[in-house]
Amino acid sequence: MAHGVMAPSYGYGPRPQAQTASNFELWAWLFMRISGIMLVVLALGHLAIMHVINTVDVVDYQFVVDRWTGPWSAVWRTYDALLLVLALIHGLNGVRIVVDDYVSSQAWRVFWMSLLYVGGFFFIVLGTLVIFAFTPQK
Repeated sequence: MAHGVMAPSYGYGPRPQAQTASNFELWAWLFMRISGIMLVVLALGHLAIMHVINTVDVVDYQFVVDRWTGPWSAVWRTYDALLLVLALIHGLNGVRIVVDDYVSSQAWRVFWMSLLYVGGFFFIVLGTLVIFAFTPQK
């Protein structure tokens, strides 16, 4: 292709990204890599604890009560909250990228992004409340 000549646009594929002064996409890309590595470690730990070390017969409501009220409760609640928040934000960021790439209408993009952000905020707040405000019922 000759210098200074642009390739023709055929109207499909990802939409071109506008250059902004913000480094948001760089930080989002970096977050996906770091959170992905952390999620692998946290999820494998969760699987080992809940399904390998303990059997299905052991994991029940009382198991969670003992974990979240015992001497290590702050560690377990933090572990579970970290797994929840990282998984939700990691997944929401992935969906954000898909919506940004494949929804061409600005109105639909605003709709889906708003739904994504409101839903994500709701589930992060709800999940965090469940983890940290949990009090056992006897």
